[in-house]
Amino acid sequence: MEFPTVVDAVRCAVEIQRAMIDRNADISEDKRIVFRIGVNLGDVIVEPEDTFGDGVNIAARIEALAEPGGNCISRVVRDQIRDKLPYPFEDMGEQSVKNIARPVHVYRVRLDAEATASPAVTRVDEETFVFGPFRLIPAQRLLLDDEKPLRLGSRALDILTTLVEGAGETIHKDRLIARAWPDTIVDDGALRVHIAALRKALGDGRAGGRFIANNPGRGYTFVAPVTREHQHSAPATPDGGTAANNLPVPRTRIVGRDNTVAALAKQLAQRRLLTIVGPGGIGKTTVAVAVAEAVTPDYADGVWFVGLASLPDPDLVPSTVSTVLGISQSGANPISGLAAWLRDKHALIVLDSCEHLIGAVAPLAEAVLRAAPQLRILATSREPLRAEGEWLHRLASLELPSDSVGLSAAEALRYSAVRLFNERAMAAADGFIFDDAKVAAILEICRRLDGVPLALELAAARIDVFGVRELADHLDDRFRVLTSGRRTALPRHQTLGATLDWSYQLLSGAEQTVLRRLAVFAGDFSLDAAATVAGDLPEPLVVDHVASLVAKSLVAATPRDEIVQYRLLDTTRLYAFDKLRSAGELLETARRHAEYYCAVFAHAEAESESRPQAEWLAIYGWHLDNVRAGLDWAFSPDGDPQIGVALTIAVVPLWVQLSLFGECRERVDRALASLDGDVAATARLRMQLSAALGWSLMYGVGRAREAGPAWATTLKLAESLGDRGYQQRALWGLCIDQFNNGEFRAALEFARRFARLAANSTDAIDLMMADRILATTLHYLGDQKDARQHIDRALAHLAALAQQPQIVRLRFDMRVSTHYFQARILWLQGFADQALRVVEHNVAEGRAIGQALTFCSVLGQGACPIALLAGALDVAERYGAMLLDHTERHPIRLWQVWARCFNGLVIARRGDLSAGIQALRDGLDQAGEARFLPRFPASAR
Repeated sequence: MEFPTVVDAVRCAVEIQRAMIDRNADISEDKRIVFRIGVNLGDVIVEPEDTFGDGVNIAARIEALAEPGGNCISRVVRDQIRDKLPYPFEDMGEQSVKNIARPVHVYRVRLDAEATASPAVTRVDEETFVFGPFRLIPAQRLLLDDEKPLRLGSRALDILTTLVEGAGETIHKDRLIARAWPDTIVDDGALRVHIAALRKALGDGRAGGRFIANNPGRGYTFVAPVTREHQHSAPATPDGGTAANNLPVPRTRIVGRDNTVAALAKQLAQRRLLTIVGPGGIGKTTVAVAVAEAVTPDYADGVWFVGLASLPDPDLVPSTVSTVLGISQSGANPISGLAAWLRDKHALIVLDSCEHLIGAVAPLAEAVLRAAPQLRILATSREPLRAEGEWLHRLASLELPSDSVGLSAAEALRYSAVRLFNERAMAAADGFIFDDAKVAAILEICRRLDGVPLALELAAARIDVFGVRELADHLDDRFRVLTSGRRTALPRHQTLGATLDWSYQLLSGAEQTVLRRLAVFAGDFSLDAAATVAGDLPEPLVVDHVASLVAKSLVAATPRDEIVQYRLLDTTRLYAFDKLRSAGELLETARRHAEYYCAVFAHAEAESESRPQAEWLAIYGWHLDNVRAGLDWAFSPDGDPQIGVALTIAVVPLWVQLSLFGECRERVDRALASLDGDVAATARLRMQLSAALGWSLMYGVGRAREAGPAWATTLKLAESLGDRGYQQRALWGLCIDQFNNGEFRAALEFARRFARLAANSTDAIDLMMADRILATTLHYLGDQKDARQHIDRALAHLAALAQQPQIVRLRFDMRVSTHYFQARILWLQGFADQALRVVEHNVAEGRAIGQALTFCSVLGQGACPIALLAGALDVAERYGAMLLDHTERHPIRLWQVWARCFNGLVIARRGDLSAGIQALRDGLDQAGEARFLPRFPASAR
């Protein structure tokens, strides 16, 4: 059996033997049962079918040395418990045992009443070693960090004691091995593992502090300054009862949970049953122990930690709790006996890892809380206990920055996920330094692991093998890569896959099916989406199963306005996706997923003209990750290109609204390439895709001159299909394309064709658009008088329209864009003050609209050139900087290059010709063929 601490193990062994003595007292000798128990502390390797390792082997051998009905322990166990338990020991000396190379020092635990009641009272002249924030007390086998116990393994503590006692000297590795493994032959690798654990526990290398140095080929040196103190301890006088606190001592510093621990400690004062809930590896046990540690002084009758992780049988829960509390149970109803014993106790019980025993834990908790008014229970579980009076705290992941652009290493370390990864990486790899060059890769690791502490620790443990960049690149294969958990950890915490195996195996068959199929979602999803993708399961059952998966911390739920959005953590999704593929369900599930998002976006373009932009984006914007996943599947070898083409066309408005022109172009190119067969049969699809391609090319860098052919194809197909709406889009696009090529007379012809087409329309928007494009064309041709007439008429049409954006038809806001051309015309007509007032208002309304492409045009077409022409260089510089910042946050490369060139002009106008010309050249070097567009200043070309 495994126990949280060696104290628990020995106490359990003694209570078992005492219970057997009581049982056998009333039974005839021929029916009595007696057995031996051996207890050892050491490395254990747990596999599905076996448990083995030196720790197990020695325990088995010393068990054979015990008398029938007796207990024997190794010296390392005796050293851990001699000041913590009231049992006397009989020294049996060193014993040669089978298959163990070195003799084992063995002690017998005496069980006779007289010896147990009156153990020797000892005084110890304790020597304490002080270094940094630590105090090492070898006689108590205790290491304190800022006066708080720091959990170390027995061998790590022996190694540390040896190093500290000889501080400043190089201690040969053989001497360290002999101290830590007196009864076993081990190689240098075992020593290195424990040295690494020591460095991690001490924070070696953190903030420049160093404790243990390696002298290759020789040994190790404790290099930190050490102060020796002596104090005479008070007598250790056991009271015959159990200790008041059996909390496991943390092996490492807790990172990023201070506020949570403080809040939960406060809640325990008012909430008698508090359960910390979260997915595997999130740190529930760590937080629970820290909370219990913080409130220990508040409980006169102690704080008790009951580890249930390795308990297989729900029927054993009451007896396990009783054993930890030191209660002998002999009645038929162990819960009643436990409740009676706790009735007058002011205590806290921590029930850890309850998820597989909820049916037993919940009634036990209710019973003892009902009987004991001063009792509190703090539980940890992957799902709620659903017990009466239960309060829940869902433990979140560690903190991550929402936007990592430009973060330095120091700034990144403000976030707890990054701090944890950094500390564990420093402990795992000598010389690891977190600098600015590693920020991007480490943030990628932390994000892709969802800020889950166990996953971050497992990743940091492989930093010496892969390095940060290669580790980030290998995270798609994380279940193979992240397998270096602590040997002393629970089996389910030794690898990332084992952690999820544990949760998955606790699900019902139907819950496993739903979880597998939810793995097809790449981001947030709705309950309706889950029901559709689940396929052959009735919707009410899917709803129930999703709710259960949320309760069991496998699906996260986030309320947003009127709906709840669900998602799987990335690691959970990859695990479930592998299960989905193995079950042979991937193809049909992915098809349902892609078809669902085709249906979601079927009315997206039409609704863009009836809903405010912010509302439209709130409805459609959060589906982007799932759209990408659907398209990736549809155009894969096992996918369905027809679904991919339909989804591509439906989602174009979203890419435009988000100014994702590069992504739009790539997706449209792929969709066009997939069309084959009868051209007439695919004419409408080609028309729609060609129009999307034209827009995406027009605002890219490097392929802007390909926009004209795409628009020409759109126009030809629209005319053959008699589609007036797409004819208008194509004529508008061709007009803009002629502007970009300096062909203003040709642009005027396209503008007039647009106006003729709109003349027969009853749609006020069509008429406004006709005046707007004629005004723009005449403005570029120098006819400001006629341009003014058309722009004024366009503004009059706009005043009659509802105050809402009109973006999707022509991919930018018509009201805002009309105002910046009004400002340009007014300036050239000599109305400078009016023009500047329009510009100021236009910048404010462009920012308020929130559409990235429109705001680029507000600044680049209106505010920047008019401020420069007015000689207001400070204002021009401010607008130029605003445009550059905007285009760095939104991927609109054409305007970003333009902003760099414009800022060069401002510098030149201020008199620094050399710097200004250099800035222009640098900008144009990035522009590709876009440098030839007339929107770039003539002096720049």
